[in-house]
Parts: sequence; C-alpha cells; structure tokens
Amino acid sequence: MDKNKFTDKLKGGVSVHEMEEFARKHTTEVFSVLALIIGAISSTFDFFTGPGWTIIFTALGCIVAIFFPAPIEKGLKQLYSFTFKQEKTTEIIIGGVKIVIAIFVPFIYFGLLGLLAGTSFHYYIRHAQIMSDNSPPRSQRRGGGEEQD
Repeated sequence: MDKNKFTDKLKGGVSVHEMEEFARKHTTEVFSVLALIIGAISSTFDFFTGPGWTIIFTALGCIVAIFFPAPIEKGLKQLYSFTFKQEKTTEIIIGGVKIVIAIFVPFIYFGLLGLLAGTSFHYYIRHAQIMSDNSPPRSQRRGGGEEQD
C-alpha cells in the first residue's frame, strides 16, 4: 500500500460501510478476535473462572500439541476446514458459540489457542530446519584482502 494512501486513511478514518465489508469478508476472523478479547476480559476479572485455569489450559494445550503434533494438527485442520466452509449464517452461529464459550468458560477457548500455538511451534521449527539444510554453505573468506601464502 502506498504510504500517502495509508496516512490519508489514518487521517480520514474508516467508514461504517468499509467496516461492514471487512466484517462480511472476514467473518470467522472477526468473531475469533472478539472471542479472544472477551475471553481475556472474562478471565482477567474472574467473571466465571479465574486467570489461573486459563493459563493452565493454554500451557497444557501447547504441551500436548508439542508432544503429539501430527494428530493435533489433523484435528485442528478438520475443525477449521469445517468452520471456513460454511454459509454466512452458520459462520455467525459458530462465532456466537465461540463468544459464549469465551464468556463462560474462557479456559476452553484458550486451551484451543494453546493447541494452535503448539502446532505452529512445530511448523516453524520444521521450517527453520528445512531452511538451514537448504542454505548454501558459507565460503571460507579471509578478511582484509591480504595475500595468503
């Protein structure tokens, strides 16, 4: 995006129509972000459960996904492929369920986020290993441009 266009957008603000279009295009993501924010507030201020359970379930989800990456990744792919291939009304219902879960039992939602974190940990570790294996070997250069015997 052009820098001037971006600064003009910041100065001018975003219209309601633009926000509606964005929400229609990215319904699942908007509901996920709202559920995350609501779950964090619900957990922080002890509405139904405290932050302790949330931290424990996030850590447990991450640990389980690190130790068992293949089955967790397969299950998460099935879950999210189901979520993204729905009609708009079904996406809204699933998003509403996410928000209700985030309000009443936020540790379940954060446990799911822990599973996502653990699988992404494995993904990026594998990606880094592949990149380091495919990188060309460093040449042995000597500094200074001096002549060697």
